[in-house]
Amino acid sequence: MGRNPLRRGSDTGSAPASTAPAARTRTPGAESHSQLVWRRFRRHRLAMASTIVVGLLALVAIFAEFVAPTTPEDYSADHTHAPPQALRFIDTSDGIDLGLYVYGYSSERDPETLAREYTVDESHTIPVGFFVEGTEYEMWGLFPANRHLIGPVNADDPMYLLGADRNGRDMLSRIIYGTRVSLSIGLVGVALAFLIGIALGGISGYFGGRTDTIVQRLIEFTMSIPTIPLWMGLTAAVPNDWGPLTTYFAITVILSLIGWTDLARVVRGRFLSLREEDFVLAARLDGCGRARTIRRHMLPSFTSHIVASLTLAIPLMILAESALSFLGLGLQPPVVSWGVLMQEAQNIHSIAGAPWTLLPGVAVTVAVLALNFIGDGIRDSADPYQ
Repeated sequence: MGRNPLRRGSDTGSAPASTAPAARTRTPGAESHSQLVWRRFRRHRLAMASTIVVGLLALVAIFAEFVAPTTPEDYSADHTHAPPQALRFIDTSDGIDLGLYVYGYSSERDPETLAREYTVDESHTIPVGFFVEGTEYEMWGLFPANRHLIGPVNADDPMYLLGADRNGRDMLSRIIYGTRVSLSIGLVGVALAFLIGIALGGISGYFGGRTDTIVQRLIEFTMSIPTIPLWMGLTAAVPNDWGPLTTYFAITVILSLIGWTDLARVVRGRFLSLREEDFVLAARLDGCGRARTIRRHMLPSFTSHIVASLTLAIPLMILAESALSFLGLGLQPPVVSWGVLMQEAQNIHSIAGAPWTLLPGVAVTVAVLALNFIGDGIRDSADPYQ
């Protein structure tokens, strides 16, 4: 007789089957694409450090009213072009006293040039504290407040950690307020350019033929116009009686109308290579419409590349706004942006006597480099299987 294969404890020596569920083990390397990208991005130390820098800049832009020691319009006629004050921690003039403070100023007029000359007055210490009361402001334009992250304990005492401009306004506060405008123009401008570039680039690459020809000629025409004359022509069309907010949005739209061409070409090239792939053909045969095929199947396949392109495009928007405002073609006072602040550096006498007026350019450089490093990190991490 043949053996019963279902008989337990047969002479084959096989162990009885266990009724307990099998333990679920994690297969090595079984990670999603986003997890793999994030793991590679974390290994990019420069990109991670830049992410921290950009995050801090974003927090400064969001809470500018609270972070700034004073408002950008607050001025002191007695402290025009006052030099930066060093923030000190230990006072040894009368024993040892721990705490934040700065030394005061003593100034006098040069009889020949009539310029105000400052000297450090070590006999006058100005206590500095956190969460101090100071100049009143409206937080996000919604509710009044007067607390500042850092400032002099006595609001009437002068404190210019990064110096003052020609009107006696605090450069640190103005740079902090300028962070909000410059970064938001970069983000909003890139968002609008992203929508235009994705739409026209996707249509051009997906449909091809005459549609592709028309869109490409439009891109080439836009790219062939010199940038500076194009900026000048578009900004000249902005009426002079528009308010600061309206001008801000007009400049953002102008930068978007110029900055969409490169992204459109990138998207068009990707669509040309993807529209013949098997998964796109399978989506069509499955009954997906054109819009759904583009949105659900083609765009996600190179999302990381688009994110890297957008990250690299934001610095270009910031530089464009700074250049426009520096040349007097973009935002104008009373709007405070990094480009507007750098107008102070157009005067060689101001640079010679007050080199700290160039500090807004340092802020632009730091933001642009940090965003470029983040873009490089995302681009290097986009293909985690390398």
